[in-house]
Amino acid sequence: MLDLKFVRENPDVVRENVKKKFQDAKLPLVDEVLALDIENRNAKQEADALRADRNKISKEIGGLMAQGKKAEAEVLKEKVTAESERLAALEAREIELEERVKVILMTLPNIIADSVPIGKNDSENVEVEKFGDPVVPEYEVPYHIDIMEMFKGVDLDSARKVSGSGFYYLIGDIARLHSSILSYARDFMIDRGFTYCIPPYMIRSEVVTGVMSFAEMDAMMYKIEGEDLYLIGTSEHSMIGKFIDSILPKEELPVAMTSFSPCFRKEVGAHGIEERGVYRIHQFEKQEMIVVCEPEDSPMWYDKLWLNTVDFFRTLDIPVRTLECCSGDLADLKVKSVDVEAWSPRQQKYFEVGSCSNLGDAQARRLKIRIDGEKGKYFAHTLNNTCVAPPRMLIAFLENNLTAEGTINIPVALRPYMGGMTEIVRK
Repeated sequence: MLDLKFVRENPDVVRENVKKKFQDAKLPLVDEVLALDIENRNAKQEADALRADRNKISKEIGGLMAQGKKAEAEVLKEKVTAESERLAALEAREIELEERVKVILMTLPNIIADSVPIGKNDSENVEVEKFGDPVVPEYEVPYHIDIMEMFKGVDLDSARKVSGSGFYYLIGDIARLHSSILSYARDFMIDRGFTYCIPPYMIRSEVVTGVMSFAEMDAMMYKIEGEDLYLIGTSEHSMIGKFIDSILPKEELPVAMTSFSPCFRKEVGAHGIEERGVYRIHQFEKQEMIVVCEPEDSPMWYDKLWLNTVDFFRTLDIPVRTLECCSGDLADLKVKSVDVEAWSPRQQKYFEVGSCSNLGDAQARRLKIRIDGEKGKYFAHTLNNTCVAPPRMLIAFLENNLTAEGTINIPVALRPYMGGMTEIVRK
């Protein structure tokens, strides 16, 4: 959410940012919020004057009554009544104006970093760096569901009967592989100094609107009928929400946490859910990381976070690359974002397996997450990043570790979590 004072003092910067995001339909909102701000300040000024006048008249009425001048006092009482009615109308209008201003400020996109490439959509994202050599084996790499079925590790038909499309049963060694990757990711992040946390899987609406844009909320979140609760689409939502309406002592920052949770997503606008495949689904698990820090430290933490994901995938022998998200591909709250993409030998291209984002003070401003420093209280910066999100990660793992003999190689780092297994073989 933008700071109203910033919009008031830098309207052209806000307009230019809207254009960079290719959201020209929102340009009239800038003029609207400025006009509403002027009206609101004028209403407050008039209301303050009426309150002062009312206090003054009340004292005069008391004096007149003490002198027995009831007729004159009655005249002033009528004036007080009229001013009270006007004051009530102004106060009601102030509430309306402030609510509309808040909605607009939450609708306008956050100011993106100067380094963000300008582009309309994800087709204009920019490759930054590759890690590891992508390999195309001489033997055929089957579709990931076919690989799983080779090991009797997935059942989509039963899941479709039980829950519909976009769900799955993982079974046997493939299910164990899924859980092992998450356990390894947990310990990997703990070893990097992050505090482990298992958060709530449902959050209230005030937290939802605090961590994401209205458009994201409608497209992603599942609402619990009859309650003010939503299923989380990522544990970042409840992890950042943990700090709602709090004041953090400067000496306790940064807060760096890693969390495990199931995630639930509608996937609206995803052009349907694949009947065969676990790339885009309604339910999955994820090891996430979040940071709450000083504003000047967020660029440094941004680089640390995405590098954690790169390093994690490389320990599992999976080539990856980083892709800088262009302006049109950034969600409205984000200042800067980079996707981590894994190599697919079958498709002979990279595909997204995680995303790292710096949100500046957007979430902190909405949720009132402040820092108590030497110069007073100010808003923190928040960041988040995916360490790993199976079963999507399973696609990259299976394709990159499938051998010519039809077994699945288990990298050294993962073997302790797989009971010492060096490979998965067909039973």
